[in-house]
Amino acid sequence: MTTIEKPGVRHTKQAWWRRPWVFPLGLLVTVFLVYSLPPYLGLDPAQSRIQAPMSWYYPVLVTHIGFASIAMVTCALQIWPWLRQKYPVVHRRTGRVYVFAGAVPASIAGFAIALAAPFGPIGAVSNVLLATLWFGCTVQGYRMARARRFGDHRRWMVRSFALCMSIISNRIWGVVWAMVFAPQLDTTFGGSELAMGQAIAGVTTWTGWVLPLLVAEWWLTRSRKKAGSR
Repeated sequence: MTTIEKPGVRHTKQAWWRRPWVFPLGLLVTVFLVYSLPPYLGLDPAQSRIQAPMSWYYPVLVTHIGFASIAMVTCALQIWPWLRQKYPVVHRRTGRVYVFAGAVPASIAGFAIALAAPFGPIGAVSNVLLATLWFGCTVQGYRMARARRFGDHRRWMVRSFALCMSIISNRIWGVVWAMVFAPQLDTTFGGSELAMGQAIAGVTTWTGWVLPLLVAEWWLTRSRKKAGSR
């Protein structure tokens, strides 16, 4: 650990290896995108993992996926402490890319497809809220940076990060809830695979982003308490 001193201020800078989550996060984002993007690179609706319920759905879905991919990559770079401390100009420029070429357009497109997604009303409500909160937290974080209120900027961007990366959590919970509900196909769902599929999708979407956001809020509260004690 090293320290950087300025007149009247003492900052502690942690070594890179004290941030053990940086590499796993980058690897996780890379693996997720390598797995998720190929069906959409050819712009062939027949390859889509989600069947379009109407003609406009697929183009908006591809738009959402494209901007969300940019958001995931730039968001991972934004929370990398080494880049933020060593190259603040790169951090600021990457942040603008995250906001204007990632999170904002991705959340707007996500709001549109959430309304028409074939996953049932429970999933639709969840995804509409997710898109709205992601947009709001990102815009608020950008506004705080412009106002040079960097503490507030950091808190809002932590929330935006949690919502951005919730798509990975969503995939994990999808497997968990499928295992929970599958044995109940003939009982709870009366043999209806459609009803079971909508139940899995609904519960998955809620747990996919609510739990990461709660963890983010817990971490922010814990950080404020630590700062107050110091």
